[in-house]
Amino acid sequence: MTSPLFSPLNIGPVHVPNRIAIAPMCQYSAHDGCASDWHLQHLPMLAMSGAGLVMVEMTDVERHGRITHGCLGLYTDENERALARALAAAKAVALPGTRFGIQIAHAGRKGSAQRPWEGGLSLGPDQDPWQTVAPSAIPFDDAWPTPQELDANRLARIKSQFVEATRRAVRIGFDVIELHMAHGYLLHQFLSPLANMRQDEWSSPMRFALAVAEAVAAEVPDGIAWGARITASDWAEGGIQPADAIELGGVLAELGAAYVDVTSGGITPKIWVAVSPGYQVPFAAEIKRAIPRLVVRAVGMIVTPTQAQAVVESGQADQVAIARAVLDNPRWGWHAAEVLGAEIRRPPQYQRAAPSLWPGAALARPAG
Repeated sequence: MTSPLFSPLNIGPVHVPNRIAIAPMCQYSAHDGCASDWHLQHLPMLAMSGAGLVMVEMTDVERHGRITHGCLGLYTDENERALARALAAAKAVALPGTRFGIQIAHAGRKGSAQRPWEGGLSLGPDQDPWQTVAPSAIPFDDAWPTPQELDANRLARIKSQFVEATRRAVRIGFDVIELHMAHGYLLHQFLSPLANMRQDEWSSPMRFALAVAEAVAAEVPDGIAWGARITASDWAEGGIQPADAIELGGVLAELGAAYVDVTSGGITPKIWVAVSPGYQVPFAAEIKRAIPRLVVRAVGMIVTPTQAQAVVESGQADQVAIARAVLDNPRWGWHAAEVLGAEIRRPPQYQRAAPSLWPGAALARPAG
Protein backbone atom coordinates (compact mmCIF):
# COMPACT_ATOMS: atom_id res chain seq x y z
CA MET A 1 0.00 0.00 0.00
CA THR A 2 1.20 3.50 -0.82
CA SER A 3 1.63 5.83 2.13
CA PRO A 4 -1.17 8.44 1.97
CA LEU A 5 1.39 11.20 2.52
CA PHE A 6 3.33 9.97 -0.51
CA SER A 7 0.36 9.50 -2.81
CA PRO A 8 0.15 11.86 -5.82
CA LEU A 9 -2.14 14.88 -5.97
CA ASN A 10 -3.55 17.09 -8.70
CA ILE A 11 -3.73 20.76 -7.80
CA GLY A 12 -5.86 21.88 -10.69
CA PRO A 13 -3.71 21.24 -13.78
CA VAL A 14 -0.54 20.70 -11.73
CA HIS A 15 0.43 17.16 -10.73
CA VAL A 16 2.61 16.73 -7.63
CA PRO A 17 4.15 13.39 -6.62
CA ASN A 18 3.23 13.58 -2.92
CA ARG A 19 1.22 15.57 -0.37
CA ILE A 20 4.16 17.42 1.19
CA ALA A 21 4.55 21.13 0.49
CA ILE A 22 7.21 23.51 1.73
CA ALA A 23 5.48 26.56 3.17
CA PRO A 24 6.61 30.04 2.07
CA MET A 25 9.20 31.24 4.58
CA CYS A 26 10.62 34.75 4.39
CA GLN A 27 14.42 34.77 4.34
CA TYR A 28 14.90 38.56 4.54
CA SER A 29 18.01 38.15 2.39
CA ALA A 30 17.13 39.89 -0.88
CA HIS A 31 18.73 43.07 -2.21
CA ASP A 32 16.09 45.62 -3.28
CA GLY A 33 13.79 42.70 -3.99
CA CYS A 34 16.41 40.66 -5.88
CA ALA A 35 17.14 37.07 -4.92
CA SER A 36 20.70 36.82 -3.61
CA ASP A 37 23.40 34.18 -3.24
CA TRP A 38 21.50 33.02 -0.16
CA HIS A 39 18.59 32.00 -2.37
CA LEU A 40 20.96 30.16 -4.71
CA GLN A 41 21.64 27.66 -1.92
CA HIS A 42 18.33 27.89 -0.06
CA LEU A 43 15.96 27.04 -2.92
CA PRO A 44 18.02 24.08 -4.21
CA MET A 45 18.12 22.77 -0.64
CA LEU A 46 14.31 22.86 -0.52
CA ALA A 47 14.13 21.32 -3.99
CA MET A 48 15.93 18.23 -2.68
CA SER A 49 13.89 17.97 0.54
CA GLY A 50 11.49 15.37 -0.83
CA ALA A 51 8.50 17.73 -0.92
CA GLY A 52 6.27 17.50 -3.98
CA LEU A 53 5.69 21.27 -3.97
CA VAL A 54 8.11 24.02 -2.95
CA MET A 55 6.52 27.42 -2.32
CA VAL A 56 8.91 30.35 -2.58
CA GLU A 57 8.68 32.93 0.19
CA MET A 58 6.33 35.93 0.19
CA THR A 59 7.33 37.99 -2.84
CA ASP A 60 6.09 41.56 -2.99
CA VAL A 61 4.48 43.32 -5.91
CA GLU A 62 6.05 46.73 -5.28
CA ARG A 63 9.06 48.13 -3.47
CA HIS A 64 6.94 49.75 -0.78
CA GLY A 65 4.90 46.57 -0.51
CA ARG A 66 7.76 44.74 1.19
CA ILE A 67 7.83 43.90 4.89
CA THR A 68 11.53 44.71 5.24
CA HIS A 69 14.44 45.90 3.13
CA GLY A 70 15.42 42.23 2.78
CA CYS A 71 12.16 40.91 1.31
CA LEU A 72 11.89 39.37 -2.14
CA GLY A 73 10.09 41.36 -4.81
CA LEU A 74 8.86 40.89 -8.33
CA TYR A 75 8.44 44.49 -9.45
CA THR A 76 11.47 45.12 -11.69
CA ASP A 77 13.28 43.38 -14.51
CA GLU A 78 16.25 42.93 -12.17
CA ASN A 79 14.00 41.13 -9.65
CA GLU A 80 12.72 38.88 -12.40
CA ARG A 81 16.19 37.97 -13.67
CA ALA A 82 17.52 37.25 -10.18
CA LEU A 83 14.59 35.05 -9.22
CA ALA A 84 14.70 33.24 -12.58
CA ARG A 85 18.35 32.38 -11.86
CA ALA A 86 17.52 31.05 -8.38
CA LEU A 87 14.58 29.01 -9.66
CA ALA A 88 16.69 27.53 -12.46
CA ALA A 89 19.29 26.47 -9.88
CA ALA A 90 16.56 24.78 -7.82
CA LYS A 91 15.04 23.01 -10.82
CA ALA A 92 18.47 21.72 -11.84
CA VAL A 93 18.77 19.64 -8.65
CA ALA A 94 15.10 19.01 -7.84
CA LEU A 95 13.84 15.50 -7.21
CA PRO A 96 11.74 14.10 -10.08
CA GLY A 97 8.27 15.61 -10.23
CA THR A 98 8.93 18.46 -7.80
CA ARG A 99 6.86 21.55 -8.60
CA PHE A 100 7.50 25.16 -7.63
CA GLY A 101 5.13 27.89 -6.56
CA ILE A 102 5.41 31.52 -5.58
CA GLN A 103 3.43 33.54 -3.08
CA ILE A 104 2.80 37.13 -4.19
CA ALA A 105 1.75 39.80 -1.74
CA HIS A 106 1.75 43.36 -0.46
CA ALA A 107 2.59 44.01 3.19
CA GLY A 108 0.39 47.09 3.59
CA ARG A 109 0.56 48.54 7.11
CA LYS A 110 2.94 45.77 8.27
CA GLY A 111 5.65 47.04 5.93
CA SER A 112 8.61 49.33 6.59
CA ALA A 113 9.79 46.98 9.35
CA GLN A 114 13.11 45.71 10.61
CA ARG A 115 14.25 42.18 9.86
CA PRO A 116 13.35 39.82 12.73
CA TRP A 117 16.94 39.56 13.90
CA GLU A 118 17.13 43.37 13.98
CA GLY A 119 14.15 43.52 16.33
CA GLY A 120 11.19 43.28 13.96
CA LEU A 121 9.81 46.69 14.92
CA SER A 122 8.88 49.55 12.65
CA LEU A 123 11.90 51.09 10.90
CA GLY A 124 13.41 54.07 12.67
CA PRO A 125 14.02 57.44 10.99
CA ASP A 126 17.65 56.52 10.24
CA GLN A 127 16.74 53.13 8.68
CA ASP A 128 15.25 54.33 5.38
CA PRO A 129 11.58 53.87 6.30
CA TRP A 130 8.70 54.42 3.89
CA GLN A 131 5.10 55.48 4.09
CA THR A 132 2.92 52.42 4.52
CA VAL A 133 -0.61 52.07 3.15
CA ALA A 134 -3.73 50.27 4.31
CA PRO A 135 -7.50 50.12 3.83
CA SER A 136 -7.89 52.49 6.77
CA ALA A 137 -5.53 54.81 8.63
CA ILE A 138 -5.15 52.44 11.58
CA PRO A 139 -1.62 51.53 12.79
CA PHE A 140 -0.67 47.87 13.13
CA ASP A 141 0.30 48.47 16.76
CA ASP A 142 0.73 51.31 19.23
CA ALA A 143 4.38 51.98 18.36
CA TRP A 144 3.84 51.74 14.61
CA PRO A 145 3.24 54.71 12.28
CA THR A 146 -0.20 55.47 10.92
CA PRO A 147 -0.59 54.10 7.39
CA GLN A 148 -2.02 56.18 4.57
CA GLU A 149 -5.55 55.20 3.60
CA LEU A 150 -5.56 53.98 0.02
CA ASP A 151 -7.52 55.99 -2.52
CA ALA A 152 -9.11 54.65 -5.70
CA ASN A 153 -6.11 55.46 -7.89
CA ARG A 154 -3.64 53.70 -5.61
CA LEU A 155 -5.94 50.70 -5.28
CA ALA A 156 -6.07 50.39 -9.06
CA ARG A 157 -2.28 50.66 -9.20
CA ILE A 158 -1.76 47.93 -6.60
CA LYS A 159 -4.15 45.62 -8.44
CA SER A 160 -2.17 46.20 -11.65
CA GLN A 161 1.04 45.43 -9.74
CA PHE A 162 -0.36 42.05 -8.68
CA VAL A 163 -1.14 41.41 -12.35
CA GLU A 164 2.36 42.41 -13.45
CA ALA A 165 3.97 40.24 -10.76
CA THR A 166 1.83 37.33 -11.98
CA ARG A 167 3.04 37.84 -15.53
CA ARG A 168 6.62 37.84 -14.33
CA ALA A 169 6.06 34.66 -12.31
CA VAL A 170 4.61 32.95 -15.38
CA ARG A 171 7.60 33.99 -17.50
CA ILE A 172 10.03 32.74 -14.85
CA GLY A 173 8.44 29.30 -14.94
CA PHE A 174 6.49 28.79 -11.72
CA ASP A 175 3.88 26.03 -11.65
CA VAL A 176 1.72 27.54 -8.90
CA ILE A 177 0.84 31.15 -8.06
CA GLU A 178 -0.49 31.96 -4.61
CA LEU A 179 -2.15 35.16 -3.44
CA HIS A 180 -1.31 36.00 0.16
CA MET A 181 -4.59 36.94 1.83
CA ALA A 182 -3.48 36.19 5.38
CA HIS A 183 -1.02 36.96 8.19
CA GLY A 184 -2.10 40.58 8.45
CA TYR A 185 -0.82 41.75 5.07
CA LEU A 186 -2.71 44.05 2.72
CA LEU A 187 -5.33 41.70 1.25
CA HIS A 188 -6.02 40.33 4.73
CA GLN A 189 -6.32 43.92 5.99
CA PHE A 190 -9.15 44.49 3.53
CA LEU A 191 -10.81 41.22 4.54
CA SER A 192 -10.71 41.84 8.29
CA PRO A 193 -13.16 44.17 10.09
CA LEU A 194 -10.32 44.85 12.53
CA ALA A 195 -8.34 46.70 9.86
CA ASN A 196 -10.92 47.74 7.25
CA MET A 197 -13.17 50.50 8.58
CA ARG A 198 -13.84 52.25 5.31
CA GLN A 199 -17.18 53.84 4.51
CA ASP A 200 -16.95 53.64 0.71
CA GLU A 201 -17.41 50.85 -1.84
CA TRP A 202 -14.25 49.12 -0.55
CA SER A 203 -15.73 48.62 2.91
CA SER A 204 -17.18 45.32 1.73
CA PRO A 205 -14.58 42.92 3.18
CA MET A 206 -14.01 40.70 0.16
CA ARG A 207 -14.31 43.29 -2.62
CA PHE A 208 -10.68 44.30 -3.09
CA ALA A 209 -9.23 40.83 -2.45
CA LEU A 210 -11.60 39.35 -5.02
CA ALA A 211 -10.87 42.13 -7.51
CA VAL A 212 -7.19 41.23 -7.27
CA ALA A 213 -7.96 37.51 -7.51
CA GLU A 214 -10.11 37.96 -10.60
CA ALA A 215 -7.45 40.09 -12.30
CA VAL A 216 -4.71 37.59 -11.48
CA ALA A 217 -6.83 34.62 -12.59
CA ALA A 218 -7.19 36.22 -16.02
CA GLU A 219 -3.38 36.18 -16.40
CA VAL A 220 -2.77 32.58 -15.36
CA PRO A 221 -2.49 30.34 -18.44
CA ASP A 222 -3.63 26.75 -18.75
CA GLY A 223 -1.19 24.41 -17.08
CA ILE A 224 -0.51 26.69 -14.10
CA ALA A 225 -2.52 26.51 -10.88
CA TRP A 226 -3.43 29.45 -8.70
CA GLY A 227 -4.81 29.65 -5.20
CA ALA A 228 -4.65 31.68 -2.03
CA ARG A 229 -3.41 31.59 1.51
CA ILE A 230 -6.41 32.58 3.60
CA THR A 231 -7.07 33.14 7.27
CA ALA A 232 -9.72 31.19 9.14
CA SER A 233 -9.52 33.20 12.35
CA ASP A 234 -8.21 36.55 13.53
CA TRP A 235 -8.28 35.12 17.07
CA ALA A 236 -9.96 38.34 18.18
CA GLU A 237 -13.51 39.47 18.87
CA GLY A 238 -15.06 41.08 15.81
CA GLY A 239 -12.49 39.56 13.48
CA ILE A 240 -12.59 36.87 10.80
CA GLN A 241 -14.19 33.56 11.76
CA PRO A 242 -14.17 30.17 9.97
CA ALA A 243 -17.52 30.92 8.33
CA ASP A 244 -15.92 33.94 6.64
CA ALA A 245 -13.08 31.77 5.35
CA ILE A 246 -15.55 29.25 3.97
CA GLU A 247 -17.40 32.03 2.14
CA LEU A 248 -14.15 33.40 0.72
CA GLY A 249 -12.94 29.96 -0.31
CA GLY A 250 -16.19 29.28 -2.14
CA VAL A 251 -15.97 32.49 -4.14
CA LEU A 252 -12.31 31.87 -4.96
CA ALA A 253 -13.23 28.42 -6.24
CA GLU A 254 -15.86 30.00 -8.49
CA LEU A 255 -13.14 32.29 -9.88
CA GLY A 256 -11.00 29.27 -10.72
CA ALA A 257 -8.77 28.85 -7.68
CA ALA A 258 -7.44 25.31 -7.44
CA TYR A 259 -6.63 25.39 -3.73
CA VAL A 260 -6.52 27.30 -0.47
CA ASP A 261 -3.83 27.19 2.19
CA VAL A 262 -5.58 27.70 5.53
CA THR A 263 -3.85 29.63 8.29
CA SER A 264 -4.80 32.18 10.97
CA GLY A 265 -3.71 35.21 12.97
CA GLY A 266 -1.41 38.11 12.17
CA ILE A 267 -3.87 40.98 11.85
CA THR A 268 -2.95 42.39 15.26
CA PRO A 269 -0.25 41.63 17.83
CA LYS A 270 -2.77 42.13 20.65
CA ILE A 271 -3.82 38.48 20.71
CA TRP A 272 -2.63 35.29 22.33
CA VAL A 273 -2.76 32.00 20.47
CA ALA A 274 -2.16 28.65 22.15
CA VAL A 275 0.29 27.08 19.72
CA SER A 276 0.34 23.29 19.81
CA PRO A 277 0.98 20.47 17.30
CA GLY A 278 -1.44 20.84 14.39
CA TYR A 279 -3.29 23.70 16.07
CA GLN A 280 -4.56 25.11 12.75
CA VAL A 281 -5.51 21.80 11.12
CA PRO A 282 -9.14 21.96 12.36
CA PHE A 283 -9.61 25.14 10.33
CA ALA A 284 -8.46 23.35 7.19
CA ALA A 285 -10.79 20.46 7.99
CA GLU A 286 -13.78 22.82 8.26
CA ILE A 287 -13.08 24.31 4.86
CA LYS A 288 -12.47 20.90 3.28
CA ARG A 289 -15.83 19.66 4.54
CA ALA A 290 -17.60 22.77 3.27
CA ILE A 291 -15.85 22.97 -0.13
CA PRO A 292 -14.75 19.45 -1.07
CA ARG A 293 -13.90 20.44 -4.66
CA LEU A 294 -11.06 22.69 -3.45
CA VAL A 295 -7.65 21.25 -2.70
CA VAL A 296 -7.00 22.28 0.91
CA ARG A 297 -3.56 22.62 2.44
CA ALA A 298 -3.09 22.47 6.21
CA VAL A 299 -0.37 24.29 8.15
CA GLY A 300 0.63 24.99 11.72
CA MET A 301 3.19 23.07 13.80
CA ILE A 302 3.13 20.00 11.57
CA VAL A 303 6.44 18.43 12.49
CA THR A 304 6.56 14.63 12.36
CA PRO A 305 5.88 12.26 9.45
CA THR A 306 3.18 10.34 11.33
CA GLN A 307 1.44 13.58 12.28
CA ALA A 308 1.52 14.81 8.67
CA GLN A 309 0.24 11.49 7.36
CA ALA A 310 -2.62 11.46 9.87
CA VAL A 311 -3.86 14.83 8.55
CA VAL A 312 -4.02 13.52 4.99
CA GLU A 313 -5.24 10.03 5.84
CA SER A 314 -8.12 11.39 7.95
CA GLY A 315 -9.27 13.65 5.11
CA GLN A 316 -8.80 16.84 7.12
CA ALA A 317 -6.69 18.23 4.27
CA ASP A 318 -5.34 17.13 0.91
CA GLN A 319 -1.84 18.43 1.52
CA VAL A 320 0.30 19.55 4.45
CA ALA A 321 2.83 22.37 4.52
CA ILE A 322 6.09 21.95 6.39
CA ALA A 323 8.00 25.05 7.46
CA ARG A 324 10.53 25.19 10.30
CA ALA A 325 10.75 21.41 10.40
CA VAL A 326 12.46 21.47 7.00
CA LEU A 327 14.83 24.25 8.05
CA ASP A 328 15.80 22.03 10.94
CA ASN A 329 15.99 18.91 8.76
CA PRO A 330 16.52 19.70 5.04
CA ARG A 331 15.96 16.00 4.20
CA TRP A 332 12.61 15.86 5.99
CA GLY A 333 10.87 14.17 3.06
CA TRP A 334 13.54 11.49 2.74
CA HIS A 335 13.30 10.61 6.41
CA ALA A 336 9.49 10.72 6.33
CA ALA A 337 9.57 8.14 3.54
CA GLU A 338 11.74 5.89 5.71
CA VAL A 339 9.35 6.16 8.66
CA LEU A 340 6.24 5.55 6.55
CA GLY A 341 7.67 2.79 4.37
CA ALA A 342 7.47 4.82 1.17
CA GLU A 343 9.89 5.06 -1.72
CA ILE A 344 11.43 8.37 -2.72
CA ARG A 345 14.02 9.05 -5.39
CA ARG A 346 17.16 10.75 -4.19
CA PRO A 347 19.76 12.53 -6.33
CA PRO A 348 22.15 9.86 -7.65
CA GLN A 349 25.04 11.68 -5.99
CA TYR A 350 23.39 11.08 -2.59
CA GLN A 351 21.97 7.63 -3.28
CA ARG A 352 24.67 5.87 -1.25
CA ALA A 353 23.17 7.45 1.90
CA ALA A 354 19.87 5.60 1.33
CA PRO A 355 19.09 3.04 4.08
CA SER A 356 19.31 0.19 1.57
CA LEU A 357 22.94 1.08 0.80
CA TRP A 358 24.15 2.64 4.06
CA PRO A 359 24.03 0.66 7.32
CA GLY A 360 24.77 3.90 9.13
CA ALA A 361 21.23 5.10 8.49
CA ALA A 362 19.97 2.76 11.21
CA LEU A 363 22.46 4.26 13.63
CA ALA A 364 21.63 7.83 12.67
CA ARG A 365 17.87 7.23 12.90
CA PRO A 366 17.15 4.19 15.11
CA ALA A 367 13.73 2.67 14.59
CA GLY A 368 11.24 3.51 17.31
